[in-house]
Amino acid sequence: MYKFIPVHRRIVTISLLAFTALVLFNWSCTKLDTTTIGADLIPEVDNVNTFADTLDIISTQGVFANDSNRLSLTEEFALGKIDNDPLMGSTEAKLFLQLKPPFYPYYIGRQAKDTIVQADSVVLCLSYKAFWGDSTVPLQFQVYEVANDFTNSWDSIFTSSGVIFNSIRYAPFLDLPISSPKSFDVRTLGNYVKIGKGKDSVNNQIRIKLSDSFRDRLFAADSSSTGNKAFKIDSIFRRYTNGFGILPLTGKGLAYINLIEDNTRLELHYKKKNGGVLDTVYSAFYFNSGLQGETIRPSSVANQINRTRNSLPTGDQEVYLQTNPGTYANLSIPELGTLTNRVIHRAELQIQQIPDVNPEMDKIFSPPPFVYVDLVDTGTTKWKPVYFDLNPGSFYNPDNNLAFYPSGGDVDVNYFGGFLTSRTDALGTRSAYNINVTRHVQQIVTRRTNNYTFRLFPAHSFSYPQYDKNGGIYVADRTVIPYKNPIAFGRVRVGGGGNPNPAYRMRLRIIYSNIK
Repeated sequence: MYKFIPVHRRIVTISLLAFTALVLFNWSCTKLDTTTIGADLIPEVDNVNTFADTLDIISTQGVFANDSNRLSLTEEFALGKIDNDPLMGSTEAKLFLQLKPPFYPYYIGRQAKDTIVQADSVVLCLSYKAFWGDSTVPLQFQVYEVANDFTNSWDSIFTSSGVIFNSIRYAPFLDLPISSPKSFDVRTLGNYVKIGKGKDSVNNQIRIKLSDSFRDRLFAADSSSTGNKAFKIDSIFRRYTNGFGILPLTGKGLAYINLIEDNTRLELHYKKKNGGVLDTVYSAFYFNSGLQGETIRPSSVANQINRTRNSLPTGDQEVYLQTNPGTYANLSIPELGTLTNRVIHRAELQIQQIPDVNPEMDKIFSPPPFVYVDLVDTGTTKWKPVYFDLNPGSFYNPDNNLAFYPSGGDVDVNYFGGFLTSRTDALGTRSAYNINVTRHVQQIVTRRTNNYTFRLFPAHSFSYPQYDKNGGIYVADRTVIPYKNPIAFGRVRVGGGGNPNPAYRMRLRIIYSNIK
């Protein structure tokens, strides 16, 4: 299976301030009169009143160095390994998380008077949501304990808006493994399996049995025992077991895991006796998102993703696009800055996939669901949103520090585009993307504003740190804007602006009328 199961809607981690009447007045006086241009009212090209033209693009391959994307708890985390994608190279995604008792002091069993007769097993369970890659090759994982080292940032991870401080470059220190290597055929994870001596059943769950020595140590620390009483308060529990690291050993794909669903848990299976009745049951620890109050510190999590890439294109014939932590392309359109004033009915970046010689590779390593463009601002290491086309129904202006992005972070992809489509012609069927930059181009030809270089990439999230400061006042730690691709999901080879085949060549197509 290659189709991604839709992720939960991401929570936008920026809060844009309400505007004063003066700002609204200024907008109404300066906005371009292009409210319906570029939507469904494009006139037919007749070469008398309405014309079409195609502008050349100079494309340059780029790589996000030290990519430090961050995830929120509402999305899926990657876990797996791609030994060799023939186009892009290798990927390794490790997952680290804490699973905690639901309350303190905690007793294994429903009540303190329960007697544990026998500890059977401890099973680490992960809620499986989707897969990207070759599902015919099993994934193999092994579980480690996170080391009790409180000198690093592992044990404090959340911003006030639920974004995780730890970036995809971070990993905590690990102790020895506490499981044997375990292989999974992801094609069978949808099948139900019996648990708890057949009393319950689950599906879409990755289950890894932990070692007997870890089991015995965990049960010995129960608050009802004479042991270490690690379940008495959260601060003691975190020093006793500081979390788990799930490391991929082999595979050719990425599994996507939801942390906050009940299917992600640590199961403690045992036999207990209460009032003379012997029963086989299990209790569970879950990922704590901080909703239980201050007595339980939120669980820590990290999703470290490492990539080793093959050689990337050096000319402008091809561009490789890979979702974060990934790659991008700079697109320069010199002719755009020389156009005379005119009415732009439609200006559209058209991006075509170059299919692999082996069509199965494009199915296994499928293209990103979305691509995004922004602008290379002053210098080459500073970017800002594209003008006016992200959402025509929401005021924003990249030159306004307080409203540089659509309110609520909502990009109207039905208008802006950038979503995956397909194109069929004499060369066959292939993936394609179209991006609407009509209002941006209209501003250039009408107001003679700067003809910025575009940055094209399949975004998981992005940031514009220059907006974190307003008038010298520090506004936020980091402005992180989630986009629509799951982390590390998708890659595609597209034609650059200099591709010799016109069918694959990247271009800017404009439909316009001259001003009489």
